[in-house]
Amino acid sequence: MPASFASCPLHPDLLAWQGRTCWRMLSTDFAQGQHFLQAWAAWQADAQRSQLLHFTGILAQPLAADAVLAQAPAACTAQARELAQQLYGLLPGVHRLSFAQGRVLLTLWVGDAQTMLRQQTSTADALLLHPEFLTDAYSVKALARHCQRGSVLQLSQPSAPLQQALQAAGFAFADGHEPPLAHYAPRWEPRKRSAEEHEAVTQPGTALVIGAGLAGSAVARSLAVRGWQVTVLGAGDEPADGASGLPAGLFCPHVSPDDSVLSRLSRNGVRLTLQRLRDLCEKDQDWGLSGVLEHCTDGGTGLPASWANGPGAQWSHATTAAQLQTAGLDADTIACWHAQAGWVRPAQLVKAQLAHPQIRFQGNTQVNRLARSEGGQWQALDNAAQVIAQADLLILACGPATPALLPDGMQWELQSLRGQISWGWHTAANATALPPFPVNGNGNLVTHVPMQGGHAWVMGSTFERDVDTMPISQADQDAAHAVNYDKLSTLLPRSAPVLQPWFTPGDEHCQPTWGRVRCASHDRLPIAGPVSQAAPGLWASTAMGARGLTLSVLCGELIAAQLHGEPLPLDHKLAQHLGTERLARSIKKESC
Repeated sequence: MPASFASCPLHPDLLAWQGRTCWRMLSTDFAQGQHFLQAWAAWQADAQRSQLLHFTGILAQPLAADAVLAQAPAACTAQARELAQQLYGLLPGVHRLSFAQGRVLLTLWVGDAQTMLRQQTSTADALLLHPEFLTDAYSVKALARHCQRGSVLQLSQPSAPLQQALQAAGFAFADGHEPPLAHYAPRWEPRKRSAEEHEAVTQPGTALVIGAGLAGSAVARSLAVRGWQVTVLGAGDEPADGASGLPAGLFCPHVSPDDSVLSRLSRNGVRLTLQRLRDLCEKDQDWGLSGVLEHCTDGGTGLPASWANGPGAQWSHATTAAQLQTAGLDADTIACWHAQAGWVRPAQLVKAQLAHPQIRFQGNTQVNRLARSEGGQWQALDNAAQVIAQADLLILACGPATPALLPDGMQWELQSLRGQISWGWHTAANATALPPFPVNGNGNLVTHVPMQGGHAWVMGSTFERDVDTMPISQADQDAAHAVNYDKLSTLLPRSAPVLQPWFTPGDEHCQPTWGRVRCASHDRLPIAGPVSQAAPGLWASTAMGARGLTLSVLCGELIAAQLHGEPLPLDHKLAQHLGTERLARSIKKESC
């Protein structure tokens, strides 16, 4: 970054966040993050600061942590250290970083500035513009599409041709400012970029979330941080009484040679899950960044060829000989290591997300149907058609129960997936069979989970499609133990014989399975977004399948960003894969 831009002071108009719910800034050259650090420090020092500060920066290349620390302003050393810790795995695309308990958000667009401005959707209140990044009128128009009337823009240095192009695009420059300062004040009414965009919420109101598991608690937390008063309705006495009550599970990226939609989604999700865990939960008690070894039983690692010596390797890479040996696998075993992955006790995360002064949990509540009040609020009704609760916004996050609560005439084809895990305690008899880190691939084995009574391990899960029967019969439990043992035999062939008694019904070591019902969409991707244009204020975050720990926080943040007109926590095209429009298309296609 030229010295003139690095030393360019932020005009007070760029920091006019007082009284705002969210203040959104965009820089066309993030460089080493100096302006982000300065804005963060100024926001933190201002007692009248906005509820959130959201900074978007464009990076042509991944940013090294040591460069941030070396170039950070002296007054921003603490912020620079926090930023440096999160600068891993910056592959081309969109990355969301979170600080200050989720109140300072940084979205990094890694790639060509002009391309990113055209591809991504966001609205900025304040913009920092580096002249070298915008060289034609088309690029200036792309920049203008990220503005709203009143957005303030600061140039790093004067540029007569660029200022003329900006004026033609609707920016009005103020006299006497060095560096140049402009406000977006077009003579025409700015248009929405697409029909998919929603009118941004300017002031948070009341929200009702149906479902108190991973999906429901995640979206509740994201809304509460933005100032919403949130009521969460759960069917059980306590939160996480359904599939989210799993004793232990994994957050882990998916890999594929072509870096598929699911692979990219999972990385976005893991980054946000990891930050949420760091903010809210106790490390090594509620969760652990252990890394995860994936035994690739299908014959390939799934790693893109380009990852070997780049930022992709900070996510996943081929296993070392030592890792294979530690897991008890042969030296020629095909496997990969996921560095940004680990284990979680999901119920602990759910409870931590709900522990916010803006969130109220109401248990033992069965919702029979939804209605709209005369004032336009959404209402949850019980079996007697009595109002349980009502709010401006309602989020369906109730997994398999979601389709029954959809408005009349709507139909989502969600598949029930009952899953059962086998589990046991760590003992001297099985110590040699339990690796120090989780192993996945054909099912997963999670070990050394601290629980009341000692340390436990869990193995599974089954995928019983179109099965939602609860409680689970003894015969079905016995069958699940057999399925899970088969998976373990493939996953860790040397461990399986030692652990066989824990999978043998009737043996003193064998515990009853733990099982619940999940649900999945037709394409195995979650659903996160508005339910229908015909039902304004009704949204959904559901169909996480077996990836709730990886994707639920991402879905919650996506919904909050869409509601508030913030930069999305993932690529715009990726977000479309989670929208509800695809469900209607799927039904139409099947009926043809």
